[in-house]
This record gives sequence, C-alpha cells and structure tokens, in this order.
Amino acid sequence: MFTGLVEALGTLTAIAHRGGGAQLSVSVRWPDGDGATGLGDSVAVNGACLTAIRIAADEAGESLTFDLSHETLARTTFATAAVGQACNLERAMRLGDRLGGHIVTGHVDGVGHLLEKRAHPAGWDLIYGLPLALLPEVVEKGSICLDGVSLTVNRVGGGDLPVHCVGVTIVPHTAQHTQLLAGEVGKAVHVETDILAKHIRRLTQFSLPPS
Repeated sequence: MFTGLVEALGTLTAIAHRGGGAQLSVSVRWPDGDGATGLGDSVAVNGACLTAIRIAADEAGESLTFDLSHETLARTTFATAAVGQACNLERAMRLGDRLGGHIVTGHVDGVGHLLEKRAHPAGWDLIYGLPLALLPEVVEKGSICLDGVSLTVNRVGGGDLPVHCVGVTIVPHTAQHTQLLAGEVGKAVHVETDILAKHIRRLTQFSLPPS
C-alpha cells in the first residue's frame, strides 16, 4: 500500500526482456539516508507496485532489481522504457504513517497520455487523456494517481474539455520532486483510479445470474 507521495527520483539503469516478462533495475538514493530496502519489499516505480528481488547498496545509494510479469508489461509503459529515464519511487507505507496523499495500491489500471502542459505563476496545469473504460472511476475533486503521484482531479471531460480527458494542477514542489514535467506532449503515464470508486462501480454494476 502506498500514498502517492513520491519519496525519491530514481534512474532506470537496465531492462532485460525474458520470454513474456522482463527484469528492471533502478538506482536510487533515499532522501532520509535509509538504505535498508529488504528483499521482497514493495516499491512503487512510476506507480506500479514491484517486488525487490535483488539489492546492491554502496555509498551512492541502492540498486534495486524487480521482476516484471507479462501482466505488468501489458498494463504499463515498461515494455518500451528506456535506460536513463527518471522514475518516481515510493516505498510501501508503514502502518501508522500519515496518509498525506490517498490510498494507492500500486496496481496500474491503464496508460494515459499527456495532451497539454500549461505553465502559470503558481505551477502547471496538465491535461491527460485516459482510457475510456476508466472514466466512470474519476470525479472532479476526487483523487487519481499518475505515474505514482497522488493528484486532485480539477476538471473532468465535458464542455470545452474532450470527454476522455482530465485536468490536474501541480505546484513547484511536485514538479521538482517528480518526473511529471519531463518529456513532451504525448508522454505516456501510468493511471490508477481511486480504489473506493472501483468498488462502488463494481457493486452498482454487478448482478447475480438467475439461479
């Protein structure tokens, strides 16, 4: 379980495709100096919950390696990831931690794309196109996780905004401590909708077959 508050920017150092899966490695220096990531620990890499299978630590920080299943590759952008790109990283929350963002599972629902990036004195307004299937789980002033970052939805499709789009605003602190502004319009991002919205949608749509 995560909060969507990015702890550190890491760097993708290797990705090796093996059969239907892959192995991915990132380097990171955690800001609190804690290099105690353990084997089997969960780490959100651009919002995708991955399990650390190999760890190498030195004075520069940690190198973490993860296995990627075929399902992870199908749901994320890792299949086309490039060595050297920045990654938003967050370690799993501890029971009793402050929940500063929102409840994030690290289970990516799909891939969205940055459609517009507009700077203003207080930050940046970003417009993302989402898969149509996810739109019922997104509401204005609700929460959404994009590349592992907990964000508030400012606008949802309708009016002058295409129906498949959502708008969010990021402040300078978020811009400095994440990779949301990296890349150009068209950039793909991992999307996780709010877990409460998923369950409500399922409950309202599910019906038992006739006995």
